[in-house]
Amino acid sequence: MVRWRSGTVQAVRRGWHGAVELEVSTTDGPLRALAYPDLVGSPEPGDRVLLNVGALVMGLGTGGYALVVALPDRLPADPAGDGGTRDDGHLVKARYTPLQAIRLGVDEEASPYREVLAAAESIDGMPVVTADLHSALPAILAGVHADRPDARVAYLMTDGGALPAWFSRTLDGLRGHLAGTVTTGQAFGGDLEASTVHTGLLAARHVLHADVTIVAQGPGNLGTGTTWGFSGVALGEAINAVAVLGGRPVGSLRISDGDGRERHRGVSHHSLTAYGKVALVPADLPVPDGLEPELAALVDAALAPLSGRHRLVRVATGGLDAALRACPVPLSTMGRKLDQDHGYFLAAAAAGRHAAALLP
Repeated sequence: MVRWRSGTVQAVRRGWHGAVELEVSTTDGPLRALAYPDLVGSPEPGDRVLLNVGALVMGLGTGGYALVVALPDRLPADPAGDGGTRDDGHLVKARYTPLQAIRLGVDEEASPYREVLAAAESIDGMPVVTADLHSALPAILAGVHADRPDARVAYLMTDGGALPAWFSRTLDGLRGHLAGTVTTGQAFGGDLEASTVHTGLLAARHVLHADVTIVAQGPGNLGTGTTWGFSGVALGEAINAVAVLGGRPVGSLRISDGDGRERHRGVSHHSLTAYGKVALVPADLPVPDGLEPELAALVDAALAPLSGRHRLVRVATGGLDAALRACPVPLSTMGRKLDQDHGYFLAAAAAGRHAAALLP
């Protein structure tokens, strides 16, 4: 349930697209807090803020932040429009929560793209790379642009992790390198809003004119340590959606020799479950050359059962390390940097390189 705190803004710290970091004094002492101005307004020093500190207290994946729920003494102005029509959109995201946001869906009646998407039935063979974790996004993008620097790459953010796209500093740093972001399901805050992965893929292709799309959840990952209890299960469903819409599915493998948990060493059970049990259609699964021998052996053994359903594609990795080191945003997964889990980032970059190779 929600753990509430009331506090006073002492200072406004750094900000990025859609979010601002605050220093807040509370009865528990000073806290770092995060506010989304589009939801709650723009806090200023001296403002009283209501905070949700539940995940922070438990040490869960909120980046160490309390989250601002409201500025109760200085409410933001109503959005433009009379609020009684659907002219400004009627997609409700984070539905039936106190901070449900009403957004303009890319394919609804008031959208300028309504006719385009109403007529769209296919993504025209577009390569779509699916990944378990948000941290794979910049590495996949680096792999695409290593060989095809002019390729237009879109990001489709699913709702398994963070719901506001604004939470991601990675996305903020990649804004000049992506064709755009589509937030789907309950996620919101992208350049385009879509209700489903299917609509999101069509929007990436026909509105953002993407050559390649990357599908991954927002920052954070829900997992219980059981076979089926993790948000990345949705990857398999994304593979199915890509195939239904006439795209080319490419599954980025979650490979690691830096993760201390046995279930994630070699090929993570997340990848093996999503691609091996949930995906019902064949996908390309790029396997990077150049892995350390012990890790390579673990990977080959884990992937052998998937070879009957999917296409295992060996990908040369020359130049990918340099592309990863030139990435415009810091690379980090579960607190591990590039050199602490090189295989993870190399596998993601290899998936991007393979997607680039599928382009005309």
